[in-house]
Amino acid sequence: MRKDQSLGEYLFSQGVSRRGFLKFCSATASLMALPPSMVGRVAAALESARRPSVIWLSFQECTGCTESLTRSHAPTVESLIFDAISLDYHHTLQAAAGFAAEEAREAAMRENAGKYLLVVDGSIPIGNPAYSTIAGISNLDMLKESAANAAAIIAVGTCASFGGIPHANPNPTGAVSVSDIIKDKPIINVSGCPPIPVVITGVLAHFLTFGSIPDLDELGRPKAFFGQSIHDRCYRRPFYERGQFAKTFDDEGARLGWCLYELGCKGPTTYNACATLKWNEGTSFPIGSGHGCIGCSEPDFWDKGSFYRPISAGLWGSREALLGAAAAGAAIGIGSALAARSRKKKAVAEEAKSS
Repeated sequence: MRKDQSLGEYLFSQGVSRRGFLKFCSATASLMALPPSMVGRVAAALESARRPSVIWLSFQECTGCTESLTRSHAPTVESLIFDAISLDYHHTLQAAAGFAAEEAREAAMRENAGKYLLVVDGSIPIGNPAYSTIAGISNLDMLKESAANAAAIIAVGTCASFGGIPHANPNPTGAVSVSDIIKDKPIINVSGCPPIPVVITGVLAHFLTFGSIPDLDELGRPKAFFGQSIHDRCYRRPFYERGQFAKTFDDEGARLGWCLYELGCKGPTTYNACATLKWNEGTSFPIGSGHGCIGCSEPDFWDKGSFYRPISAGLWGSREALLGAAAAGAAIGIGSALAARSRKKKAVAEEAKSS
């Protein structure tokens, strides 16, 4: 595919039918939580879209984010990453090595100044940059250099978004997030350890379609995917409401699929689309596999206490406290209504007496 060739031209030249293209656009619109009326706009934008240059930097990380990306299924990594964008630099996926690899990064920055997307996974050590270097360049310097002329930055994974596990106490490398360093560029945080693969490609699809970043929450994450808690969309929530909780991972409640809140599930305080998008082509997610959410898409999740104890009252409160507050609220409401009714009856009586 030529770099000046549009995505539509490329797909049609490869035998993709108009119908198949529109099905792809419908899936993309659904993935980005757009209404059906936007499918036409998505199609028009993607059909005329040019391949943006993408530079992917990997710092203090485990390669889990890249592993996640290569298992995306909607849009597929093949159709989106390798066909729709020009992945000009990526330590794990590129064929080049050594001097040739760094020349590719420099050429991409030079030839696409102001237009390329910078994707970063892994935290950045600032306590001692020598903890992590690439081609003799510290992670900190490479990030600053690569971000200078980027159109936008996508921080992939909790390490890049919030510092992640390297940032956990005692944080010997002084690990920080991308947004702790770069202050003059739009940054999209796609958190998760690792992030959901289709969320990564969905954000890229949004940029391809609209040429801009999606709506973000207060932590810089796309609202389409991080707008609700896992608890809000969890299939086990009815058991929570009925007070049916697994007490151990192998008791009868666990076998019946009861709520895992008392075993430490962090779903109520964790915002992500795990319960709906799931993993392995929509097969399952941790709660569906019998393990509570550990809150990996939230800042400092590693330092917030045991993964196997219920969330502390400071964060969420016990179920009893939650239901008690709800009952108290209901009682206040009923009491207020009765008081208002009593005042109204008394006023009517007084009016009748005076007349």
